[in-house]
Amino acid sequence: MNSLKLSKSLQQIYRRNNWQNVNTFQTFIRNQSNAAKVAADGDPKAKRERRAAETTQSFVMNLFCGEGKVIQQFPYPQVLDAEEIQMVEMVTEPMTKSWKPEDALRFEENHAYDEKLWTMLKEMGSFGIQVPPEYGGIGFNNTQYGRLGEIMGRYDLSLGVALGAHQSIGFKGILLYGTDAQKKKWLPDLAAGKKIACFCLTEPSAGSDASGIQTKAVLSADGKHFVMNGSKIWISNGGIADIFTVFAKTPAADGGKDKVTAFVVERGTGLTSGPPNKKMGIMASNTTEVFFDNVMIPVENVLGQVGGGFKVAMNILNNGRFGMAGALAGSMRTCIEKATEHANTRTQFGQKLSTFGDIQEKIARMTLKHYVTESMAYMLRYLHIPFPSLIIEA
Repeated sequence: MNSLKLSKSLQQIYRRNNWQNVNTFQTFIRNQSNAAKVAADGDPKAKRERRAAETTQSFVMNLFCGEGKVIQQFPYPQVLDAEEIQMVEMVTEPMTKSWKPEDALRFEENHAYDEKLWTMLKEMGSFGIQVPPEYGGIGFNNTQYGRLGEIMGRYDLSLGVALGAHQSIGFKGILLYGTDAQKKKWLPDLAAGKKIACFCLTEPSAGSDASGIQTKAVLSADGKHFVMNGSKIWISNGGIADIFTVFAKTPAADGGKDKVTAFVVERGTGLTSGPPNKKMGIMASNTTEVFFDNVMIPVENVLGQVGGGFKVAMNILNNGRFGMAGALAGSMRTCIEKATEHANTRTQFGQKLSTFGDIQEKIARMTLKHYVTESMAYMLRYLHIPFPSLIIEA
């Protein structure tokens, strides 16, 4: 091999095939790459996918292509104007004033929330934060919603999970893929808190891999209903929900491999919930198994297209992740406050813990991680507005 440099992987191919001249080998590799590109040009689908990859402004995606596009990151976005900030403060003020730490502990011990809190949340509009006003919601954008989630996580993470499971993923599919009729039918009651929603994807054999689910829905002979059978596990709000976004395999129209379809399922005959799961934390948030035994689902309850459920599931999850990041940033802030309070009041060896360098460093590192987490969460919320395709960032 002469003095020209090759990557390690290409060196292995070079030696394995007994090439004698590296220039000739590089020409061969270049021709192969051009041939692949020409072949892709003849494939409309491949051409569309390559064009999308070439034009994306995603910072992380472009890192994989060897480029550093920072149009989304610099300058750091200021999404909310003064009026929108004031609106968030007005909605959150009742909670920040009335919430007490002992309330969260009491709810955790009882494994449930009382009606007084639920009523206050309904009056605040907390069940329909991103639902458009025409359907009875507040109509907040992603950043405003994320701010509310951060406050929920700061005071009671179980509550953040319960409300997040309801709207970040529970009825998010109706917002993203629902028809006008579906939105008019379900969103007003969901936004008012009259009905609770949940998201049913996970099964014993399938988690984020939606293609591995075993729950099935078969079209009835008269073509008016799907008949669903199967079960889901670890479903937040599963025991208290009235509306279920469920993913099930449906037979392909062409007789091919079964494909995933998304359904809106209302609690009724054949749909049951198991007892609450025993957990180490977030115990006030209801988590159960959900069972489907010959559940009849009207065909008009399909979300999106029959067989298009995998895309629906992934987009719901991508849209919901920034809400969880905000809630956890709020929890981190509370942990830092508690740690700082303890360091300032606890005395050891005649000095406050806060005077020791290693304690100062630990709190500094906690603060740094919180700052980064919060910054990333707000960045992602903003990016979902002008740049909706952010799969890797989410």
